[in-house]
Amino acid sequence: MTFLKLIFCLCVLCFTHASSFGQKTLWASKVLGYSSEHRPDSYGYAYRARQILGEPNKLPTFGNSPCAWSPADFESRNEEWIKVGFAESMTASQIAVGENFNPGAIARVYVYNDAGKEFLVYENRPEKTAVRGRMLNILLPEKIQGANAVKVILQPDKVPGANQLDAIAMADHQSLVVAHINLAGDLPKDLVKENLGKNINTKGQEINPIISQDGKTLYFTRSSYMENTGTLSKQDVWFSKLSDRGNWGKAVNIGEPINNPGNNAVVSVSSDQKTLYLINHYRPGGTMFFGLSKSAFTSSGWSFPQDLKIKDLYNDQQDGMDVTISANENVMILSVQRRDTEGDKDLYVSFLQPDQSWTEPLHMGKTINTADYEGTPSLALDNRTLYFASKGHSGYGGSDIFISRRLDDSWTNWSKPANLGPLVNTPQWDMYFNIPASGDYAYFNSSENSLGSEDIFRLTLPPLLKPEPVAIIAGSVLSAETNKPINAALVVDLKKNNEVFSKMNFDLSKGNYQLTLPVKELYRITASEKGYFSTTEEVDLTTESDFRTIALNLILQPLKVGQQIRLSNTMFLQSSSEVSKTAFPQLDRIVETLKEYPTMEILLEGHTDNQGEVAKNVKLSEERVIEVKKYLLTKGIEDKRIQTKAWGPAKPIASNATEQSRQRNRRVEFTILKM
Repeated sequence: MTFLKLIFCLCVLCFTHASSFGQKTLWASKVLGYSSEHRPDSYGYAYRARQILGEPNKLPTFGNSPCAWSPADFESRNEEWIKVGFAESMTASQIAVGENFNPGAIARVYVYNDAGKEFLVYENRPEKTAVRGRMLNILLPEKIQGANAVKVILQPDKVPGANQLDAIAMADHQSLVVAHINLAGDLPKDLVKENLGKNINTKGQEINPIISQDGKTLYFTRSSYMENTGTLSKQDVWFSKLSDRGNWGKAVNIGEPINNPGNNAVVSVSSDQKTLYLINHYRPGGTMFFGLSKSAFTSSGWSFPQDLKIKDLYNDQQDGMDVTISANENVMILSVQRRDTEGDKDLYVSFLQPDQSWTEPLHMGKTINTADYEGTPSLALDNRTLYFASKGHSGYGGSDIFISRRLDDSWTNWSKPANLGPLVNTPQWDMYFNIPASGDYAYFNSSENSLGSEDIFRLTLPPLLKPEPVAIIAGSVLSAETNKPINAALVVDLKKNNEVFSKMNFDLSKGNYQLTLPVKELYRITASEKGYFSTTEEVDLTTESDFRTIALNLILQPLKVGQQIRLSNTMFLQSSSEVSKTAFPQLDRIVETLKEYPTMEILLEGHTDNQGEVAKNVKLSEERVIEVKKYLLTKGIEDKRIQTKAWGPAKPIASNATEQSRQRNRRVEFTILKM
């Protein structure tokens, strides 16, 4: 037999794909056949043959992994085999087989070309090795043209325990193929992981940090602590406030009704901090069962948690779940185990419906989910950046934290998860990752250098780990007549296409409203309430690139005779009477008001700035109000209910000295003549 050059590679980090010299490495993309596969569960694909496909999931760390192929009989006296194919043929110079657990059972390796010819490239007497795992690199003395398949044969009885293969690669070069961790990037060397100290952390367990959007309140889960409501093994919700000096105050137990003798935990907090989302359903008497709830902050404290209804959440046996709620409270990401799981818990998405129920959880796809555990999701405020923990993507320990970004609106198409690196992730247990709107710090769990079993740490967040910046819009809805807050429904849409971005109800008893909006967009915020004409304010974030806060009160005009209501000053195209499509929603609200009050009559008045000839401006303002009237007539409003008046530049409401102020003068108003 021809001598073959063998190298067992134990490297930790390296590149696996094409180099600058045009080298190519392909990982197996299809299973062509196998002798058997381990099937410990009736659902999912743990240890199945398909787990050998693609890049390694366990290597460069070693150990048992459901993301690797394992034969059904761990110590079978019969040979076991698996044959894989590749996306394309190549001239093979190297074969690499990832043995992540109990290496040494490989007896033979064959390569096949396009014509189906078989080449024996490795033959060995199987025996137990001194290492937990390895990358078996087979360097071919003679290149094989048109190679497109590889077959690996094991003798399981020669190496006690499960023999697992993580991945198989074929390369056109002899630079060693090794596994690598897909890092998010090069983190600054001066970053420091900071333990939040004894005001937060104890000798017990502190996990699941949930930071409010303003970064000033930290909720977390504490267990193994004598001052908890239940037994030592049960969890309670605690919180801490950030002082003006930037220090976290002594943590306080949030108390009843959120804490009871069962397991209690906050999974998300609303943007206005008036709603907490909680694990489990609560029942009078302190009993709980699997599900989700929410509690509202009232003048007398937190309300008794109310159930969230999620369609078909209970279609399998459950042992808990992790959840995150979007900033707009209309998207939920869950870590649960269901019939369509890849293996252990997977990430699913659910959407809020008009009746306040949630859709059946939708699997978020195999880019994120693996046959091992995925959990502790945290959706950033940009609604696109997801942080989560996984044991199924290559990392440093039992569970690492990863980042992935949503690529479209399907919520099932995500970027390849990137590991947050060795400063965040350790050989131990690393989960949970939460950031405020400013994106200045990340709060997460680690057991390394902790005061107890697990502690809460924070880290100054480098740009490459940050989500897209957002703006927080906050204020009240006021009556123009009394200047006092009133209840109202708020709708945010994108001006470019009239698409609704979010909805919420402003309850004056809860204080200010608060909205979180990703930058780089032009938004319209509309407030409406019965007995008032709805108002719309534009928020232009198109040129923003950093986090900011904006104070914005929304003023509603009461519907009564003599009331004058100003419409948006961007209803028309420049120097034109053509109504912009972006103005249709506002005009439709006039239609709705006129239909709600069938005896109402109005006067439409048109205005311009003072640029150009007065006569032309008067004519333009006349044409504009006529176009608005035409639109209302097409919606079924009677002609006799609408009068018009053109003023041109005669009644400015702002200076004409600048373009910005002149824009305010280019407007249409209507006055209620009769109710």
